[in-house]
Amino acid sequence: MRKTKFFAVFALLFLLLLCACNSSEVTKINLAEVTRSLFYAPQYVALEKGFFEDEGLEVELQTTWGGDTTMTALLSDGADIALVGSETSIYVYAQDSKDYAINFAQLTQTDGTFLVAKDPDPNFTWENVAGSKFLGQRIGGMPQMVGEYVLKQHGINPHTDLELTQNIDFANIPGAFATGEYEYVQLFEPTASVFEKEGQGHIVASFGEESGTVPYTVFMAKQSFLNEDPETITKFTRAIYKAQQWVADNSAEEIAKVIEPYFEDTDLEILTSSIERYKNQDSFATDPILEEAEWSNLKAIMDEAGELPADVPYEDLVNTEFAEDVISN
Repeated sequence: MRKTKFFAVFALLFLLLLCACNSSEVTKINLAEVTRSLFYAPQYVALEKGFFEDEGLEVELQTTWGGDTTMTALLSDGADIALVGSETSIYVYAQDSKDYAINFAQLTQTDGTFLVAKDPDPNFTWENVAGSKFLGQRIGGMPQMVGEYVLKQHGINPHTDLELTQNIDFANIPGAFATGEYEYVQLFEPTASVFEKEGQGHIVASFGEESGTVPYTVFMAKQSFLNEDPETITKFTRAIYKAQQWVADNSAEEIAKVIEPYFEDTDLEILTSSIERYKNQDSFATDPILEEAEWSNLKAIMDEAGELPADVPYEDLVNTEFAEDVISN
């Protein structure tokens, strides 16, 4: 009798210990971001506020510097999840990839670049850009495609009506503009605000405001990962949604303080004003759902730039089930 009772107690303790161990299990996620940008503020908020940890996820962030290298990391299993422009998923799909990337959670919903003029232009109109020396972004990337799209909407053909330069590496564009004879450039924050503060340039327009909503930067994973580990994708998406809501509910100054460790070389004042500019134009998505209308706008922009390799249906490369689940629950 005593042996039976002893083994019963022992079994109960073992089960409790097993449950405790299971409840504290941590899933490691390798996350690749296409560049380091305060445009991705909600992602850094999720990391700093512990939203991933709350979901039992240990996220290791790596900056892979460029759409091509980011997708290579994802497709070769160097990363589990990638934060990159959704146009890259279309490029991969068009190459008949067997295990292509699926967009499952949207982070930003507008273009993040601003038109910066070398000289002050308080009476700026888009017609002023015609005939100018314009420093654009790399061919095939979202900034360049959106830039061309907006210019064409204002009757300017970037390839015939401008002295357009597109062969400067992303990291070297600010320096090239500062030292060169270019009259206009496309810049992300906080670089645009830094240039303005230092008198090296003047923000005259926003490409994000001009181009409408678009799935500019999206979290994606291979189809096989979504199929094999949907629970992890759900947890990851839930953490991002919490961060998106936190960003929507808090001031630019509070957001800047949280993400400051990721931008040690940028003044808190510049971080704050840059985030405020993005918040004012609704650049940060408030939920992770990528809408079909946004997907259609993306394809229209790519098509206008001559960079759409295939008319990929929304349902082929977008999965909103995880986002809808975390929102509804």
